[in-house]
Amino acid sequence: MNQQKNTIFVEEASILAHESFSGGQHIMRLDAPKCAAKAEPGSFIHIRCEELLAMRRPISIMRANSGEGWVDILFKELGQGTKLLAQRQVGDLLSLMGPIGNPFALSSEHKRPLLIGGGVGIPPMVYLAESIYAGEMDFQPLVLMGSEIPFPFETVKSKLAVPGIDQACFATMPLLEEWGIPARLASNAKFEGCFDGFITDLARCYLRSLSASELQEVELFSCGPHPMLSAVSALAKEFDLPCQLSLEEYMACAVGGCAGCVVKVKTSEGEAMKRVCVDGPVFRAEELSL
Repeated sequence: MNQQKNTIFVEEASILAHESFSGGQHIMRLDAPKCAAKAEPGSFIHIRCEELLAMRRPISIMRANSGEGWVDILFKELGQGTKLLAQRQVGDLLSLMGPIGNPFALSSEHKRPLLIGGGVGIPPMVYLAESIYAGEMDFQPLVLMGSEIPFPFETVKSKLAVPGIDQACFATMPLLEEWGIPARLASNAKFEGCFDGFITDLARCYLRSLSASELQEVELFSCGPHPMLSAVSALAKEFDLPCQLSLEEYMACAVGGCAGCVVKVKTSEGEAMKRVCVDGPVFRAEELSL
């Protein structure tokens, strides 16, 4: 079902906090009460990086607090827009549209959600993990995050055991550890405490350790670069697991008008073109040709 247009707001959001990390990574907290009130895991905002730069940029929401009215975003300096956004300071105003997109959907039938985030695909996984932490349903999640540059947080040694994963892989995100949600990190950059290899190989170690009945309770959720999403989709097929993927695409209007972010999907009536902005960004893996 497409998102209703009356749940997308335009706000002048002030920057409440701005932290910079190695690799040109930045975390911003924005005062955006209308967006925060309607945001869900998988939602994104369309932000004007600089007043003279007309085209907005889509950026995933990493956290949102409806009570305090803020949203957090994580972005990496890649092109002109994000480089300009990185120069903005606390107190500056940013025009944003949001929240946009259909979110991830948890199921009570799958009480072992496996969240896999790579690079700037990490934020939706953090947001989904927080919703699990704050929710009332009895889930047993595992969060796996991968990066080839230093992670945008100081890693800590986890005290939460994860079946199938070697004890030498112990690094985790402090916030997830605080929430009591097991998480592990993967990288080919040989960071201390991280799994040395691809994140899907780390996920496979975990899945192989589960019994047949436990596997039936698993559903995969993922966001990241296309090659990683393709590997996650293949992993889901390998273990016959349901899987939801959040796509990252360039887009112009972000509200479904320009059709500049369409992808080909499989439907019961054959192939069709869907817009990532409002028909997604979350799709079921079996719908996509990755």
